[in-house]
Formats: sequence, structure tokens, C-alpha cells
Amino acid sequence: MSGLGPLDEFPIHQLPQPIAWPANSDRNFYDRAYLNAHDRSGDIFLITGIGYYPNLGVKDAFVLIRRRAADGPDTQTAVHLSDAIDDARLDQHVGGYRLAVDEPLRTLHLTLEETEGVAVDLRWEGLFDPLLEQPHVMRQGTKVTLDAQRFAQVGTWRGSITIDGEQIAVDPTAWIGTRDRSWGIRPVGEPEPAGRPADPPFEGMWWLYVPMAFDDFQLVLIVQEDPSGFRTLNDCSRVWKDGRVEQLGWPRISVHYASGTRIPTGATISATASDGSAVTFEVESLLPVPIHVGGGYGGDPDWSHGVWRGEDFTERLTYDMTSPEVVGRIPFGVIDHVGRAVCREGDGTTRTGWGLFEHGALGRHDPSGFADWLTVAP
Repeated sequence: MSGLGPLDEFPIHQLPQPIAWPANSDRNFYDRAYLNAHDRSGDIFLITGIGYYPNLGVKDAFVLIRRRAADGPDTQTAVHLSDAIDDARLDQHVGGYRLAVDEPLRTLHLTLEETEGVAVDLRWEGLFDPLLEQPHVMRQGTKVTLDAQRFAQVGTWRGSITIDGEQIAVDPTAWIGTRDRSWGIRPVGEPEPAGRPADPPFEGMWWLYVPMAFDDFQLVLIVQEDPSGFRTLNDCSRVWKDGRVEQLGWPRISVHYASGTRIPTGATISATASDGSAVTFEVESLLPVPIHVGGGYGGDPDWSHGVWRGEDFTERLTYDMTSPEVVGRIPFGVIDHVGRAVCREGDGTTRTGWGLFEHGALGRHDPSGFADWLTVAP
């Protein structure tokens, strides 16, 4: 590869080098899209993404689908694709997976040619303007472990999902989802040499991410706390139909965990509107999807983003979500939920919203009563 690509024809350079060469030489530099889709029933949840890792020479993609029926199996299916990176960044694809930008920041076309029995043909339309989130930075000692920028958006889907010959129609009147585009530095690829043990050691993190669509606004909440409960990231905003962005202050959060677990059934979020009135969101989980079980996030032993798997790599893995091996993995990663929420305003107005309820309580978290990695809710 010469390094030159179609984007170099445009006056968008920020450095005296081709666009395909990241400004940062950190091996963990990444540029990734995440998307999800569900029909509000709690019976199916599709999560997918595509990532580029220029300093590792890798690009990859995944599709993760959980299906749960009262009278059928409870399974989570993952399709993984990986290949050598290229310079054609305007043509985002890995094998038969492609994410086309039809109208920037508004409409997308996601396709997966039949791969291991799974195919996708979905079109996305944003319901609101995307929100540029606050920069996200984490350090371990002097080392930067995460330095990322992201925008988020809620929208609808139409098209179809095919699994082993069964075609599922996706109607925008029911199907909704959230997406984000993020880039920067985060742990990717093969594990780095450990070096000197961290001092103090990593004790855990508490994470909550809730992008949801209501009739006339989208909510984007992102909160991270350290083991003591100190908030290291606090971003709670709503984007109105006319594009106005309203900050909702410092939200107070109570996550409701199923007894004997760290799996949330919902959460109560108490925020403050710009006029000082109270705004409360009662969030509930309709279907949990652990994204570290086949999704490649946070400690997934089967798939890690940015790892070199060879050219034109594809595989399919199907998990029995009731098996002891899978159940034992679930508490140690982030879980994405099909989310439903009721918003109550200070004037008595009530709205219902749908979207993503993402949460992880990893390790110690004093406000939750988790003293270590194994403590669970009473």
C-alpha cells in the first residue's frame, strides 16, 4: 500500500501525511463504528461493528445476535470477519460485511452477505442530530489506556436479517437502535507485555451508557465511576428535534440488580432540566446481551478487536446462554440491554423511550456495596 487513498483528494488533512496514517503511533489507535437494532419486544437484539487498527495493519467486523423465546432455545450467535487493512476508507468493508454512508450523520446501509448462515441488509435513519460526547480519557499510572472521542445517535432500521434460512423482516415502525462512531486509543489487538505490575492495582470500574429515543428528544447519558464512586466521566444531555442540546446536570443513579448477581434489571436516573425542574428516567432491561461473549469487548476469550487472524478470516460461534460456562463469564464484562424507559418531567409530562441500556459493574464499587470482584447484590 502506498498510503494514499481517495480521501487524500480532499482538503481535510490535519497533518503533513496521508489520511490513512494516524497522527498517533500508539499501537492501540483505532477507528470504529458500533450499531445495534431491536424490535422493542425483548426477543431479539442485534449488535454489530466494524473497526480499523492502522498501527496493527488489521480491520475487522462482527455481528452478534441474541434470540430468546419462551418456548425455544436461548442463544447468542456471533459472526466474526477479519482481514488486512487497506487505504480505501470511503469503502468500509471486511469480507462480505459493508457499512456504507449514504448521507453523512443521517443515513447508513449495513450489509452482510450470507456468511456462515447469517445475512443482513439494513438501512439506518437517524431520528435526531448526532451528539458529540465529552472526550474520554483513562490512565493507569502514567500510561494512557484510553483517549477517545465519540458521537452517538438514535435511529430506526428497515430491511431484513436472515439466520439459517429464516428471514426476519425489519420494519422502522418497530425497529429502533443506537449507534456511535469512536476513534482514538483503547486496548486492541494482541495483549501487550505486562511490564511492572500496576501500583496500585486495577480494582475495577463502574460504567453506565444510556442513549434512547423519545418522541421529541434523544437522551445520551454516559457515566463512569472509580471504585470509590468518584465520577471520572459525566455526560447527560438530550437533543431535541430542532437540534437544541440541553444538559441535564449531574444525574443521580440507582441501578437495580437481580438478587445474587450483578446483572441489572433496570435503573432510576434522577436528573435536572435546564430550568431547574426534576427529570426522572425509569429504565428497564428487556433483554441482556453480554458483549464480551462473542462481541470482542473486555476480556472476551473468543474474539478480540484488532487481533490478526489472517487474510479473509470468517467464523461463526453460537453460545447456549444457559450453559454454566457462559453464565460464569457474564458478570465479568459489560452488558448491553434492550432498554425501555419512562421519562417523567417536573410538570407531570410522561414519555416512553427505547434504546440501549449498557452497564458494567466490574470489581469493587463502594456505592453499590461491591467490595471486590466477586461480591453480588443481596
